[in-house]
Amino acid sequence: MLFDSLRRYKYIVICFLLAVGFVIGCIRSHEPVLPDFPQIQTEGKLNVLTLSGSMNYFLYKGEPKGYEYELLADFAQTYHLQLNIHVVDNEAQLIEKLLAGESDLIAYNLPETNEGKADLRYCGRTVINHQVLVQRSNRGDTILKDVPELIGKEMWVMHDSKYYRRLVHLNEELGGGIHIRTVDADTISEEDLIEMVAQGKIPYTVCNRDIAKLNKTYFHNLNIALPVSHPQRSSWAVRKNSPGLAAVINQWFKENSETQRYQGIMKRYFEMSKMPGDEPAPILNPHQISRFDSIFKESALQLGWDWRLLASIAFQESKFYTDRVSWAGATGLMGLMPKTAKAFGLSPDSLSDPAGSVRAATLLLKRLNRTFSPVKDDNERIKFILAAYNAGAGHIHDAQALAGKYGKNPAVWENNVEDYLKLKSHPEYYNDPVVKQGYCRATETVNYVRSVMERWQYYQEKVK
Repeated sequence: MLFDSLRRYKYIVICFLLAVGFVIGCIRSHEPVLPDFPQIQTEGKLNVLTLSGSMNYFLYKGEPKGYEYELLADFAQTYHLQLNIHVVDNEAQLIEKLLAGESDLIAYNLPETNEGKADLRYCGRTVINHQVLVQRSNRGDTILKDVPELIGKEMWVMHDSKYYRRLVHLNEELGGGIHIRTVDADTISEEDLIEMVAQGKIPYTVCNRDIAKLNKTYFHNLNIALPVSHPQRSSWAVRKNSPGLAAVINQWFKENSETQRYQGIMKRYFEMSKMPGDEPAPILNPHQISRFDSIFKESALQLGWDWRLLASIAFQESKFYTDRVSWAGATGLMGLMPKTAKAFGLSPDSLSDPAGSVRAATLLLKRLNRTFSPVKDDNERIKFILAAYNAGAGHIHDAQALAGKYGKNPAVWENNVEDYLKLKSHPEYYNDPVVKQGYCRATETVNYVRSVMERWQYYQEKVK
């Protein structure tokens, strides 16, 4: 009996020590038990980390967009999962927060490294990316076709960026002669440099091929065919202890990469033109702009606006084609997003109805007029309304907050709020605590406001 008691006591002590050891081990490792795909499916939600940006995730007219986001949304829809998107500032935070258990997945083209494989499972489609030369290809331009031709040429890149470092190494490999120019200002981004090449303000820049390909849909006069770096593999990532989630993601990409929907996402971001076009503002005669004038006149009365301003918006959005659909899904005469149109009583089947489109757009414009009522000058408020109609009110509020923070007038558009809207394409600004909507490709919006206002003035002069 004594022997049984001692044996029982010894067993209890061993179990206690093992339990203590387990607890101490968990405390030391800081690795809580984290869910894999079966638990994610049971809970019905997927927590995702990404970065704000034109490739990954951004808000356009109040709706989430981005190539990575649309793929992710399609994946989540397949498995009936609610998406919880968490936007962080940089790649280091993506990995840090994933490993800390704050999310399930990194939906971002994360470079695959041997060091990363110790903690991460790379998954999804593998992207083979490389840096390319961005050069203008207008008629008469000489196109560089080989890396040695960079000798003697002027290359503009961001200071201390991966593009700068690549050019330095390439310059050493070639024995010198590349004129590397750097931009130190935090008011210039890689996409700004691409635009400057397209406009002829600088001769060349360098960026990743996927970014270059996306930007070529905005600027057709670019050549991005010359690689200037070795290829780099990148993909999405999960924690090492999430093999189930990685396997499901891999299988989904394998089964869907050739589907019409997947190819449609690719086409929207990397093939469909996003240029507004340079068609002249048409008029039918000195008394008529378009066949929709009666609709514009009736709706303008509700706004207290000049009907020709509505006509100018319509031309900017659709060139007066009622079945026009933009790369982002904005549809119809007034270029309404389907969710926005539905919120103002226009069904998805009626998006191409001109009267319905103008009616829904008028209700949206009335709401925006109330939203920006603190801007007391009527003409100035119209610019804010137009900007919000194009980009979404949240981005304009962000730009106003930045303008106020840095001593500019949040109730004046030109050289004030528009300048800070432009800065929302730079991480230093779209990650600012006063900013709530993240990245914005603001050049499009600034040009939109200017074009609509100039066309309105033209219509006022030509049509009575």
